[in-house]
Amino acid sequence: MAAPHPSRTDDWWRDAVIYQVYPRSFADGDGDGTGDLAGVRARLPYLAELGVDAVWFTPWYLSPLVDGGYDVADYRTIDPAFGTLAEAEKLIAEARALGIRAIVDIVPNHVSDQHAWFQAALAAGPGSPERARFHFRPGRGENGELPPNDWPSQFSGNTWTRVDDGEWYLHLFTPEQPDLNWSHPDVRREHEDVLRFWFERGVAGVRIDSAALLTKDSDLRDFVEGVDPHPYIDLDEIHDIYRSWRAIADEYRGVFVGEVWLPDAERFARYLRPDELHTAFNFNFLSCPWEPDRLRRTIDDTLAEHAPVGAPATWVLCNHDVTRTATRYGREDTGFDFAKKRFGTPADLELGTRRARAAALLTLALPGSVYLYQGEELGLPEADIPLDRIQDPMHARSGGTDPGRDGCRVPLPWKADAPSYGFGAGTETWLPQPADWARYAVDRQTADPESMLSLYRTALRMRRAEAGLGDGPMGWLPSPEGVLTFARAENFLCVVNLSGGPVPLPSHSEVLLASEELPADGTLPSDTAVWLRT
Repeated sequence: MAAPHPSRTDDWWRDAVIYQVYPRSFADGDGDGTGDLAGVRARLPYLAELGVDAVWFTPWYLSPLVDGGYDVADYRTIDPAFGTLAEAEKLIAEARALGIRAIVDIVPNHVSDQHAWFQAALAAGPGSPERARFHFRPGRGENGELPPNDWPSQFSGNTWTRVDDGEWYLHLFTPEQPDLNWSHPDVRREHEDVLRFWFERGVAGVRIDSAALLTKDSDLRDFVEGVDPHPYIDLDEIHDIYRSWRAIADEYRGVFVGEVWLPDAERFARYLRPDELHTAFNFNFLSCPWEPDRLRRTIDDTLAEHAPVGAPATWVLCNHDVTRTATRYGREDTGFDFAKKRFGTPADLELGTRRARAAALLTLALPGSVYLYQGEELGLPEADIPLDRIQDPMHARSGGTDPGRDGCRVPLPWKADAPSYGFGAGTETWLPQPADWARYAVDRQTADPESMLSLYRTALRMRRAEAGLGDGPMGWLPSPEGVLTFARAENFLCVVNLSGGPVPLPSHSEVLLASEELPADGTLPSDTAVWLRT
């Protein structure tokens, strides 16, 4: 078992490196082209060697997979495409034996339309107790032909679907994902039972999908831009739910990380009060462009909004919903915005990869925890998916303008010269792998001391060994324009050059690690980061 970080006590999550596994695309154990739990179990030594503290698994539950598993039909059953509950229990235990904790994904806003509750609601009809667990309503208009309100979707398209008996049901995402009614005691009781179910199987934590969306305006009033409170985002009643959840987590010494997209720093921090969630994802940093002033401001804002509630920040460059870092940083617009995703956006991959290497050292030097999405340690770019192979509903619901999220979900390359690059025994994968991905394969990068994988392995090893790189303070130091320089502990500096030209390195006694080879003249090239001992 790997040694803990020197700064760690029981609050391991405050400075952990957590690796996100998208099971469908991590490793295929049975050769059917779809990743599964057997594949993950076989690759646990890789994750241990990489040096991560925990693994967050995106949904592996029974699901029609309309939305990549975020349409859950049964939380207590593993989807047969991935394996069995017994295999999940073995995976959790085997990971823990290697010093890797498991975090599962819960989707409390909605379920699949194949969930037993929703099927019972459809059969029971208007006014039934079964329908009270969801948001069924009569329509507006002379004959109920209009939806009950005009709420905008989290995806493109409508938020209401009419059933055969004339009533409509709410779905903030796809029609196959009906929203639950969180004012109903059955809904609260069921989710509390699900939390206990997984904590009792040894998971260390839970990631909460769409964490700010659960509660809805009781009158389902129309949405009006700029008018507060919003009818279904961040309603005050939601905090009672998370207080009850926190009590359960505390019983099992478990932790929560919330997917909370909120622009208001004060309201965001409410989710991180000591009796609610432990952490929440830092989407402002994830979407920030590769610009020195914007990055510094985002880092400062992040630390400031977490300070009043004593919660650690989280840092993340990419996830299963977002354009891969190497591609995004190679574009003219290096930020991320769902509304701006379009086909054919050009990217300079050499430049983007250089910046992604520098961003890795920046991120791993910041105080708090880090989330690493599978394949980021390989420098994978966003893949172009043929139109006839795109599965993400965001593409179809946008009328074909949005390329969707499949480009960051392509199965990983493990062996350069093997079928499906070693993803599985077969040649076909559920999403097609690009023809030039042999160069990104794990075996090829392992043999290259200058590869992205080698950089991450070295950085994670150093981060674990350096007491100053855990949770704790940081301080900005004077630096040339376009350069970020900050100290962690008394003798550790991180310097990131985004100025467009070389700059002199500050005084130091040792270069610990650099994202690119440094010249002999004592300068730091553009789009390069370095860790220094002073």
